[in-house]
Amino acid sequence: MMTLRILTSCSCDVEVILTILEYSIIISLAGISYYYILGYSWNKHQINHFPGPFLAKFSRLWLGYHTRFGKRYQIIHELHQKHGRFVRIAPNELSIADPDAIAVVLGHGTGTTKSKFYDAFVAIHRGLFNTRDRADHTRKRKIISSTFSQKSILEFEPYIADTLACFLRKMDQVAAEPNSVHDHKPQSDSKEDDDEGWRILDILPWFNYLAFDIIGDLAFGERFGMIERGADIAGVEKEGEVLYLPAIQILNERGEFSATQGSLPAGLRPYMKYIDPWFSRGAASVKNLTGPGCRPVRMRMDPMGKDELIVESLYLLTIAIKLELYDPLVGDQASERVYQKLMQELDENLGTEAGVVSYADSKDLKYLNACINETLRIHSTSSIGLPRILPRTVSFKGHILSKGLVCSVPTFTIHHDAEVWGDPFTFRPERWLEPNAKDREKAFEPFSCGPRSCIGRNLAMMELYMITATILKRYEFALPDPNLAELETREGFLRKPLNCWVKFKLRSD
Repeated sequence: MMTLRILTSCSCDVEVILTILEYSIIISLAGISYYYILGYSWNKHQINHFPGPFLAKFSRLWLGYHTRFGKRYQIIHELHQKHGRFVRIAPNELSIADPDAIAVVLGHGTGTTKSKFYDAFVAIHRGLFNTRDRADHTRKRKIISSTFSQKSILEFEPYIADTLACFLRKMDQVAAEPNSVHDHKPQSDSKEDDDEGWRILDILPWFNYLAFDIIGDLAFGERFGMIERGADIAGVEKEGEVLYLPAIQILNERGEFSATQGSLPAGLRPYMKYIDPWFSRGAASVKNLTGPGCRPVRMRMDPMGKDELIVESLYLLTIAIKLELYDPLVGDQASERVYQKLMQELDENLGTEAGVVSYADSKDLKYLNACINETLRIHSTSSIGLPRILPRTVSFKGHILSKGLVCSVPTFTIHHDAEVWGDPFTFRPERWLEPNAKDREKAFEPFSCGPRSCIGRNLAMMELYMITATILKRYEFALPDPNLAELETREGFLRKPLNCWVKFKLRSD
């Protein structure tokens, strides 16, 4: 009898608790719904009339979801194709796909500041990239801007050339190795390729190793050793011990994680790891991010901390280097023509020597420059719009954009605007040699623009000239499968290819 009473009592208690929980959940959901609906109804920036996804009117969850799966730029581009120049992508954020908006949102003298999106990129302390305070950014940039001036970067050339020579020695070894069943993911006649001396491999990791080792030598005084090892491994100090971690993987995961966190509602960010294990892995990558740099910095005792610049330059160099070789190789007749024309320019101007090409010998090659620009246009390093907060109310194209509104200009969409480029999805370097090429430059922002543009631009371009000319002069490239024309990518803060399968061999004399 006593047992029955206890069970009955417990049953009643459980029922009461469940009822309370049920009502609590309902009230909480109602409160949240009311908050978002009220936020939409009383939107102080008066952007309710702009088109966009229904959910974007109430919450940033829509934006965070698409960022999480690496297709944010693609979805926003499709929305602009459907709705036009203005698209609402969050309760307080507009995407403006208009080249004239670049000067308003990103240009000098506008007073715009970076949005809270960049807070998600802070690991230890704010650096040049994620500092939102204008005065702090000006101070940081002033300290290091002279180091990356056009004149100063010439001092880096011997170090770049030395690492590039190391890369050539390693790639010569790789080219001499036989193909294995693990090397060629695309369909190819392996026997025929072996007979003709072709080596088939995913060359993307090798370009990553090259980029990391160059930055390691320039910033830390020693290479990470990825080229020699042929592996994504870098030394990390942890509690006095040296561990070896995959630095490229960590950097990529950190970019995807931080971009997603920055796109989500701030209140949800701490809890996402309980919903999706991917967020736990991303948080670990952020924690490990500075590790690859700690050991060489301590060994060198460099008094000038450059971690934020290293990360920013490293991103841009890695993406730019690994994309530069792909588009001229895509297997249609037009691209074959581009490849042959570029090789003709290189051979006519650089002679028969197949060693490291200097910056002085490569920087004035017009068709090479056109190919680099066209690659950076089609494969924008950062395809998303870079969000900025308007410091004052402005009028733009008949619309009033109020103070405090977050605006962004989607780079991918601007770089693929048919009104500007005519045939935006065609790789056609000749467009940069046409009389109206200067007019198109207002819609070209591979390194952003204005006071927050990439400070490593000059260094990145010098590397692109030297590396592209050197590699194409020494090796012959082709696609293992003529139908392999799409470069599959995934977006974090920057848009990264997932692989780059090629056939290559040493060029014959």
